[in-house]
Amino acid sequence: MAIPQDILTELAKATSISKRAVSNPAVLNEAFEYAKPSSFSRGLRLEFGNVLVILISGTASIDERGVSIHIGDFRAQCKRVFSNIEALLAEEGATWNDVVKTSCFLRDIERDYEAFNEERTAFYKSKGLDPLPASIGIQAILCRPELLVEIEAMAVVVRG
Repeated sequence: MAIPQDILTELAKATSISKRAVSNPAVLNEAFEYAKPSSFSRGLRLEFGNVLVILISGTASIDERGVSIHIGDFRAQCKRVFSNIEALLAEEGATWNDVVKTSCFLRDIERDYEAFNEERTAFYKSKGLDPLPASIGIQAILCRPELLVEIEAMAVVVRG
């Protein structure tokens, strides 16, 4: 996916890059607070002048206490993943309309891809996304055996 010229122009003007962690503890706790701590940020906010890039780490059906939820319910896990990402984006003043790329990890892609695509399509339609983010689907062993889906996202915002 090519980066639009206006964003490239703004990036070229940047004289510094700042970064800070993205979080929303009301919805999703930090990974290092898990019972078995993990070392990653929920996301990073990168500022290149007036271009903001938000990188959301792989996000699963985890609640504000770090507990896996909707065990065994693939569709409910998908919905929680989308809402967790939405809450992280909102903390940075972004929305799903700013998402340009997703990487979607499914524990069993052959079994679950059709349901995943139905949930993703319904969610994207509910948000009125146009164009849709670039995306890839990958079969993967996720960090907890009860998790069935995990998504990472990248959003780009040009601030006026």
